[in-house]
Amino acid sequence: MDHQQDYVLRTVEERRARLVRLWFTDVLGQLKSVAISPVELEAAFEEGVQFDGSAIDGFSRVQESDVLAFPDPNSFQLMPARDGEEVTARIFCDITRLDGAPFEGDPRQVLKRNLAAASEAGFQFMCAPEVEFFYLASDDPRDPQPLDSASYFDLTTYDETSDIRRRTIQRLEGSGIPVEYSFHEDAPSQHEIDLRYADALTMADDVMALRMIVREVAMASGVHATFMPKPFEGVQGSGMHTHLSLWSGDDNAFHDPDDAVGLSATARSFIAGLLVHAGELTAVTNQLVNSYKRLVSGFEAPVHISWARNNRSALVRVPVPKKGKEDQGTRLEYRALDPACNPYLAFSVLLAAGLAGIRHGYELPEETTVNLFESGVDAPADLGRRLPANLAEALDAMERSELVREALGEHIFEWFLRNKRAEWGAYRTHVSSFELNRYLRTW
Repeated sequence: MDHQQDYVLRTVEERRARLVRLWFTDVLGQLKSVAISPVELEAAFEEGVQFDGSAIDGFSRVQESDVLAFPDPNSFQLMPARDGEEVTARIFCDITRLDGAPFEGDPRQVLKRNLAAASEAGFQFMCAPEVEFFYLASDDPRDPQPLDSASYFDLTTYDETSDIRRRTIQRLEGSGIPVEYSFHEDAPSQHEIDLRYADALTMADDVMALRMIVREVAMASGVHATFMPKPFEGVQGSGMHTHLSLWSGDDNAFHDPDDAVGLSATARSFIAGLLVHAGELTAVTNQLVNSYKRLVSGFEAPVHISWARNNRSALVRVPVPKKGKEDQGTRLEYRALDPACNPYLAFSVLLAAGLAGIRHGYELPEETTVNLFESGVDAPADLGRRLPANLAEALDAMERSELVREALGEHIFEWFLRNKRAEWGAYRTHVSSFELNRYLRTW
């Protein structure tokens, strides 16, 4: 038996876990779960757990519905038990067809395939996201109410949710998810949790677990947590700025001590790949109609396709590493992502774009040296210079992209486009309160 499987089975028995939750996601990034008894876990490792894939968004057609969920023992974690609760465990699963072939509708398998391509090129892909979200008094969409009026880094009596955030961090750490920072963000009742660097597959699993844990702790406290990118107008929305780097063994492939700014040729081509393909990726990294209410000028979100060193107004930022740790800390930050994305798919397309830049030797354009938050203009979107202005533009750019089609695979690519076209169609025909308030009495 595989050593890691043996460890998981022993731990479940020794800790007397009463339930094992098998987790996976649909194409849009909604977490799904199948609970099994610990006595069934060994068989699940060997044979998988069969279920009807046609019941899951973006999975199988009815006529070819059955799939298998194989637990990945490397993703095993015991879940911290609250008072009076029994110990449970969770394991993320890979979805396969009945013959054992990877299922093309499984987002986790998509990321593993793209990571395998990086590995063939000699790289390991590392990520560290900064996850922003809001706490609200309830989940009533008619009247969302923030819980505080605090601002960036505030630690005052106005930050009423700091205790909820503290308990959330305890749950995350107890679930094996290392937290680097947490603090109150700029908008009222907006918070941020930054996760410590990990390989992209582990990080995608951790982001899915984080979203569930944040909501669970909030619900137990009588409040609602939302990862909706822009729940309030007039304030900044929630992003998921993600730090990226490639490693070759123990060496940071993005660092070059002989370069004027410490960036290797690999890093420069990777950034160029992100810039060239940014418009094509945006439907995946920002998949909701609401995502584009955040990506506007004036609210500290990227609009222009640009890069810069230590300039938060650029789409791709190259942070200044700590002195003496340049070889470890050289990285880039992609600032368009929002926390409602499917992290498996978002990390896949970012990696594919960066690797395309390396493979084809893309040239990095000149660095942006101005504050684009102040100098940006609200001209019609030009996909060569600006990110798509709405979901429809993003889907048009995605549909033309061979890179995204290849990164996601035909199955997910086509289903995603159909699903999101339907979402845009429903939004486009909806009569909003803005229109009624503005026009009903005057026209």
